[in-house]
Amino acid sequence: MRNKEVSQILYEIANLLSLGDENPFRIRAYEKAAQIIESIPEDIEDLYKTQKLKTIPGIGEGISEKISEYLTTNKLLYLEELRKKFPSGLLEIMNIPGMGPKKTKIIYEKLNIKTIDELKEAIKQHKLRTLDGFGEKTEKNILEGIQLKEKSKGRILLSDAIEISENIIDELKKYKEIKQISPAGSLRRKKETVGDIDILCTVETKKEKFIIDKFTQLNIVKKIIAKGTTKATILTKQDLQIDLRVVNPSCYGAAMQYFTGSKEHNIALRELANKIGLTINEYGVFKLTDNEKPIVGKTEEEVYKILSLQYIQPELRENRGEIELAQKNKLPLLIQPYDIKGDIHIHSKYSDGKNSIDEIVQKAQDMNYEWIIITDHSQGLKVANGTSISELYKKIDEIKKINKKTKTKILCGTEVDILYDGKLDYPDDVLKEVDFVICAIHTGFKQTQQQILERIKIAFQNKYVHAMSHPSGRLLNKRNPYKIDMNRVLEYAKEFGVALEINAFPDRLDLSDNYCKKAKEMGIKLTIGTDAHYVSQMEYMKFGLYVAQRGWLEKDNLINTLSYDNLVKFLKNRR
Repeated sequence: MRNKEVSQILYEIANLLSLGDENPFRIRAYEKAAQIIESIPEDIEDLYKTQKLKTIPGIGEGISEKISEYLTTNKLLYLEELRKKFPSGLLEIMNIPGMGPKKTKIIYEKLNIKTIDELKEAIKQHKLRTLDGFGEKTEKNILEGIQLKEKSKGRILLSDAIEISENIIDELKKYKEIKQISPAGSLRRKKETVGDIDILCTVETKKEKFIIDKFTQLNIVKKIIAKGTTKATILTKQDLQIDLRVVNPSCYGAAMQYFTGSKEHNIALRELANKIGLTINEYGVFKLTDNEKPIVGKTEEEVYKILSLQYIQPELRENRGEIELAQKNKLPLLIQPYDIKGDIHIHSKYSDGKNSIDEIVQKAQDMNYEWIIITDHSQGLKVANGTSISELYKKIDEIKKINKKTKTKILCGTEVDILYDGKLDYPDDVLKEVDFVICAIHTGFKQTQQQILERIKIAFQNKYVHAMSHPSGRLLNKRNPYKIDMNRVLEYAKEFGVALEINAFPDRLDLSDNYCKKAKEMGIKLTIGTDAHYVSQMEYMKFGLYVAQRGWLEKDNLINTLSYDNLVKFLKNRR
């Protein structure tokens, strides 16, 4: 699928138009089109080939033609002309957290700032605070945004890395010469961000060069960094490095293990192997006294077995105790997709979701869910069209009616804001009327750590609160967590019996895997919520599962695995 690629093109057009004096409605049209294409489940190329682009709501004739041009030629003349009007560095500045089109335009017009280095120098000289709409705090926030960008430079979201690798693998699989192929590295371990992508494959005899040639000729290639007979490295148009290695079938398993495990995991494995007279590398497992012929290496399972280890799933290969447990055959039985009975965090049209409850239920049925929880924003969050109390009661009534005719059961929930003083955005007499309350911080990010912790502690003491969503408030590569001591939050969750959410939205993946593992050890219940605003985003559940697996979570650690009846009992027991 090229949906992400096309949406990024449309976002770039919107951003460039924002730097000029373009009609705001036109800018918004491109932004809306980008959001829609990013979220639809259909492949944009398939829609183009079947002449259905114009059937997508929000995609007019002009934008449809531009999408067609890009998909046909891999370039867009209109975008190239826009790029010539402004220095290329402005787009990089615009994407810094705390900036955006408006501020970028001001600093360009008033201070002639065209690069991030020039922006850093202007901040150093306190020039920004003299501009209208800026100030000392703004300067500080922008500098923090630059530091975040520099820290995450070259790393992309797991979801994007998966899509890119799947596209490449699907293209290469079209050739019968390919026998085995899979991603490796941090992508296969499902880390939340990925620096580069490693792909391993086996091919028919003497067809290595053929596959290497096909790889380096893919449409995504911007530059060929290196090219040999069994390995090639490319740079994509998104400046992402991708390596393809063609390995011998006899050592495919050893290579997969070697190029998947973290550095720490692999070092620990080698040390273990050495103690029993073996050595291990990407070509297989060898006796220390004979480095010529590998003992095993065809599959990963046999590599671990010869070391007297239980097979270790890729998500666990971080040297966090998995090798010791594998020696005892006591690795956790990780949560699996088939264990999931429902989604605890979905938005509908009652707040800022794009779908009706009927449409959400239909998607849930398609996903074979036993139940779902609709958790719209509370009344005070105006930016997200927070649900008024009267509308909340209307929603409760609608859910009751739908529940009479649907197999998938709906619980009425709310994502209620934790206010600045720790109180909740609905009074208790309203909260008691909903089935599920997940509290969240959406405002007051600049408060001190102590203030934020106090807010959370007060909220957790409310008997109507079941869980907390996206506990750190981070947005990967975009926004740092608010000032928070997550260890203290875990202590509060344990003390007051509040569950913590793994927010499966690709930009969040919050709670992180390390804290999931610690929460499990403390006996804290966890949930997975997609935070879906379109029904297609309910598919994000898989990303939450990846975090849960990296956090060593098992079926009993998550509320999502409860049957509908047991879920209702669990929620009532909290109160």
